[in-house]
Amino acid sequence: MNQISPIPPLAITALTAVSALGAGLDATRHALRARQGGLAPAAPEDGVPGAWVGRVAGLERAFLPQALSHFTCRNNLLAEMALAQDGFAEAVGDACVRHGPARIGVVLGTSTAGIAETEAAYAARSGPGAPLPGSFNYSDTHDLQALPRYVRTRLGLKGPALAVSTACTSGARTVIEAAALLHSGICDAVVAGGVDTLCRLTLRGFDALALLARGPSRPCAADREGISIGEAAGLFLLERGPAPGQLAILGAGASADGHHMSSPHPEGLGAVTAMRRALQQAGLAPAEIDYINLHGTGTRANDAMEDRAVTEVFGTALPCSSTKGWTGHTLGASGALEVAVAAICLQDGLIPGCLGIDAPDPDFRADLAIANRHASVRRVMSNSFGFGGSNCALVLGPAA
Repeated sequence: MNQISPIPPLAITALTAVSALGAGLDATRHALRARQGGLAPAAPEDGVPGAWVGRVAGLERAFLPQALSHFTCRNNLLAEMALAQDGFAEAVGDACVRHGPARIGVVLGTSTAGIAETEAAYAARSGPGAPLPGSFNYSDTHDLQALPRYVRTRLGLKGPALAVSTACTSGARTVIEAAALLHSGICDAVVAGGVDTLCRLTLRGFDALALLARGPSRPCAADREGISIGEAAGLFLLERGPAPGQLAILGAGASADGHHMSSPHPEGLGAVTAMRRALQQAGLAPAEIDYINLHGTGTRANDAMEDRAVTEVFGTALPCSSTKGWTGHTLGASGALEVAVAAICLQDGLIPGCLGIDAPDPDFRADLAIANRHASVRRVMSNSFGFGGSNCALVLGPAA
């Protein structure tokens, strides 16, 4: 693999998350510390009996500003809910004062955007073969670009607005696209992250692939049986030139191995490449990482692959775990949500042990935490892997 030179880190100057654990970083922190997961049985109308989901409480009561009501869909409502947490919208407003709205971009990941609106429109047709209702607004709801366009409009920004949809790496891959905008000088700040929401297409699609667990997902357990789908929003504001000690993205690596449409490469070759590239970009050795937040979906193939990939790069002594037993797999938002999880781990010296398992898979070689640990956590790697062989790894820590 070609060597990659270290690049300057990017400051995370604002951060927020909303998931089944609650709205905002404090709710997320409390749930991780208390080991209180957010998964619950799927609703009857979800059509996946026995499956559990990570549903965001209160989302049905959310609303958009009246002037932007044409953007209304579950995905944009969740984005709005996140903008209201942790002073995020206010921090972007402060960045507008510093840089000007035309110098701030938006790069957001999603896998299905507002497809639930299309599901509802299809169900509301007057009969078989009838057109979708005239009130259906595809471009502002279902379209992948609707999410970044809504956030840019809502925040009064004028810079580039991009959607990233690379399956379950989408939220993490926004860091790479944002870095390109920042390091090229096109932008001085970028709102990045991801938003993905529950819909029947996703739930029933994963069920058709026989990937949904019956009961809550338990990543890395010996008897794990699959995924619990969740929904989440993770947003962060990236800028150049972090101050010493400031939370930062230190490195990001990506690969596309194209092994199979829905199955990971069994030896994790693409995952290994992404992790090594992230380390090289950060200018770090494997021994300088203190914890890995695994992609860890709960499927037998994915978790086994990741164990092999992690031990190939880091050996068997580095603590790692998956937090998807708390939140469910939030698909295109998962990499962004787990940026927030990584930040909490760094701030609190927390290694959140996998939830709901008594012992890890005995075939695993990595040091898998199954109970919360407290340790010095200076640098965290966060992994995201997706359908089609998309892989992304991020390294977070304080800037030097």
